[in-house]
Amino acid sequence: MKLFRLLILGLILLSACKEQKTTNNTDTTEVKTDKAVQAEWQQLFNGKDLSGWIPKISKHEVGENYANTFSVKDGKIVVNYDGYNDVYDYQYGHLFYDKSFSAYFLAVEYRFVDDQIATGEGWAWRNSGAMLHGQDPRSMLKDQDFPISVEAQFLGGNGTDTRTTSNLCTPGTNVVMNDELFTPHCTNSTSKTYHGDQWVRATFLVLKDSIVKHILEGETVLEYTKPQIGGGNVKNFDPAVKQDGKALTEGFISLQSESHPIEFRKVEIVDLDPIYQDKEKLNATVEALIAAEKAKAGK
Repeated sequence: MKLFRLLILGLILLSACKEQKTTNNTDTTEVKTDKAVQAEWQQLFNGKDLSGWIPKISKHEVGENYANTFSVKDGKIVVNYDGYNDVYDYQYGHLFYDKSFSAYFLAVEYRFVDDQIATGEGWAWRNSGAMLHGQDPRSMLKDQDFPISVEAQFLGGNGTDTRTTSNLCTPGTNVVMNDELFTPHCTNSTSKTYHGDQWVRATFLVLKDSIVKHILEGETVLEYTKPQIGGGNVKNFDPAVKQDGKALTEGFISLQSESHPIEFRKVEIVDLDPIYQDKEKLNATVEALIAAEKAKAGK
């Protein structure tokens, strides 16, 4: 078995730099290991437009891209507030990919740019995130601020102080850490600080409601289990949707707009659900994916 896994790791690293293939307007990078194991990257963002994505901005109906908050420029998803006339007014936004996922390996490449809108809150400076296992945007009420979800929080540094990224926040949810229900709203990861406008590649292993890992440069910086609906930190939701105690075994992925401009150049995913029941194949694939992330980081 050890030899089998070593072969998998070697083959995936050799093929990690292969050219992406385009099929039905969706870019995919197939990383073939052998006939038994295959990790296929699906590009959720096609680099051209927001096809397949749904905006939901607080105080606006689902599907309304208020003030063109989300747009595509130079092959990147751009989040900006040029049309807000300097009035942010707690209009937290989320751009949802219109498909639910349950077990997957997700990669998001982002960078913070420019200045925060003047009326944004202080805590939201260089602050954004990717929402995991989120509710369907169509189930959100008009004035709801955040989707019920598990947030992988992105933070940028100020050039001097320590400020971790790939943290955890829990709008309308709880998780389990160290075998105990974790109810605080946010907790920091063990990541390094990423200062300036540099690109950051954040990856996440999400295996239904069993385990979630936040991974940077191939290293796990935060880990928890049993994501579930519960707690507070979300406003103006439909009580019928917020069923406290319900396990989050699947959900929607979304990107945040929280008052600071940010760009996303890649959002890609490996769907692990087809091999989820085959633990040997699943574990080998995950190990190979993490090894590839270490190789990309030069580790």
